[in-house]
Amino acid sequence: MSDALKHECGIALIRLLKPLEFYKEKYGSAFYGVNKMYLMMEKQHNRGQDGAGFASIKLDTEPGERYISRVRSIAQQPIQDIFAQINSRINKELSENPEYADDVELQKRHIPYVGELLLGHVRYGTFGKNSVESVHPFLRQNNWMHRNLIVAGNFNMTNVNQLFDGLVRLGQHPKEKADTITIMEKIGHFLDDAVSKKYKQLKAEGYSKRECSPIIAERLNVAKILKRAAKNWDGGYAMAGLLGHGDSFVLRDPAGIRPAYYYKDDEIVVVASERPVIQTVFNVDFDKVVELDPGHAIITKKSGEVAIKKILEPLERKACSFERIYFSRGSDAEIYQERKNLGKLLMPKVLEAIDNDTKNSVFSYIPNTAETSFFGMIDSIEKHLNEKKTKAILDGGGKLSAEHVTEILSERPRIEKIAIKDVKLRTFITEDSSRDDLVAHVYDATYGVIKPQDNLVIIDDSIVRGTTLKKSIIKMMDRLHPKKIVVVSSAPQIRYPDCYGIDMARLEDLIAFRAMLDLLKENNKYHMVEEVYHKCKEQVDLDDKHVKNFVKELYDQFTDEEISAKISELICDDSINAEVQAIFQTVDNLHTACPKNLGDWYFTGDYPTPGGNRVVNRAFINFFEGNKERAY
Repeated sequence: MSDALKHECGIALIRLLKPLEFYKEKYGSAFYGVNKMYLMMEKQHNRGQDGAGFASIKLDTEPGERYISRVRSIAQQPIQDIFAQINSRINKELSENPEYADDVELQKRHIPYVGELLLGHVRYGTFGKNSVESVHPFLRQNNWMHRNLIVAGNFNMTNVNQLFDGLVRLGQHPKEKADTITIMEKIGHFLDDAVSKKYKQLKAEGYSKRECSPIIAERLNVAKILKRAAKNWDGGYAMAGLLGHGDSFVLRDPAGIRPAYYYKDDEIVVVASERPVIQTVFNVDFDKVVELDPGHAIITKKSGEVAIKKILEPLERKACSFERIYFSRGSDAEIYQERKNLGKLLMPKVLEAIDNDTKNSVFSYIPNTAETSFFGMIDSIEKHLNEKKTKAILDGGGKLSAEHVTEILSERPRIEKIAIKDVKLRTFITEDSSRDDLVAHVYDATYGVIKPQDNLVIIDDSIVRGTTLKKSIIKMMDRLHPKKIVVVSSAPQIRYPDCYGIDMARLEDLIAFRAMLDLLKENNKYHMVEEVYHKCKEQVDLDDKHVKNFVKELYDQFTDEEISAKISELICDDSINAEVQAIFQTVDNLHTACPKNLGDWYFTGDYPTPGGNRVVNRAFINFFEGNKERAY
């Protein structure tokens, strides 16, 4: 994607169902789980490269033995840093204690990180916070084994203020308002309550204090705890948790906004944010990896019993479409085809933009994730050319010469790699004029393949802010002297902020919003901006379920084509000689290409939870008042 767009997290959970000796015997190492976790986190590094964390729990330890280990990092390569630390500690223990080498029991007792239950997390820094204290997993400690809680998630809550106030009403004193802390304390409150009730029941049944502990672990109802804790959550989430005694869970939000997949057999239970990660790391088939249903949790008891439980009533499924367009790894079988289809569905608009002149058009893409939709676009062009060739030959009525037929058949799409990203270049100077010059050189161009009569068609995943297009890519392509530059977005126009885990919080950052404002000014309708501001202000104190998205009224004044035309102007400046046209996917075509991921609120403003409308209105109020704060 030309505009840097950050996604907030990836999760990985592993529960080994056999004793560690089993993995030593079958796979040659008691560190089997640690090794697999490294691979799962590395295969999801696309979901976050600012920080990473790992936690493990050992089952059935004796009192006084350490059973929880955690390591977090915000190093430049945080995953490698974490596992370098883990590896160093393991090697140190083995070097200093040679007797551990072939004794799995001693390894488990004395070497940290060697456990049956493991949780990994990768993240991008959010809201400018990227201290190691902000890195998951988070740990809530207690002297009672059952009350130790480790939490990591891929999520964002829209109603963190209300959730925080709810904790205060419960008598708690949370140390900060961050949604991760708030969620962990919410779960922790009901976990504490459940453990206390079980303890009182068991005491009444005549059990001693020491006898109670393993029975509490057995009887603890994780699903009930989650139902009570998540009752008022509003957001998109895949929330993973470990309890100190060995229970674990992953809970997905009721609209299925954030993804979660699982695989289980008699050796292992594994959950991740992406399906191909599990397929690759554990060498299992596509159909063996199951998507966790919205509103459901996969819960693994300490005993190894695995259950899928409905925690919250599922809403209309609105799985994030950006997962399919951009964030998730394109190696997923379904996602690969969906991205190709996104490219195919754009071709009628592209052909119209170049007046069907494929002979004098060069097709390319902006590296790297737009490559798959580019393949789909080329498939569609080739189909168009084959139909054109067939018609030309049939129209010849069998009278064409061999040379003429060969000439007809020889036409192919002109495919070139035009944009090459210099990944080593960093815009380290913040002073505007210097920085703009550096940004302009983030991409290199391929010279010598564009003729003055050519159209240059280049596809991108999406156009969010348009900054890199204007300051770098359009300028770079214009230096090749094409007749026309057609910039194609495989996503529709991004008009509204996200509030469920993608770093798109401010309306004025979005080029579609700026284009709409310019059109309002040109059409003497800018007074509507203040009218919508007052409508948003009037809703500030309403319950979320009664709030409406009034920003839609401004976009409704113009057609998609009018906004696209204005965006085409905004991504250029006076130095550009070529004609420039921006083309966007339609929302209908997006749904056709990605039928299982219909979450389209960034394009339509149709938020899947009540908190979304409050966030977009707050974002508009912030814009109008010149407030640079985020809307959530």
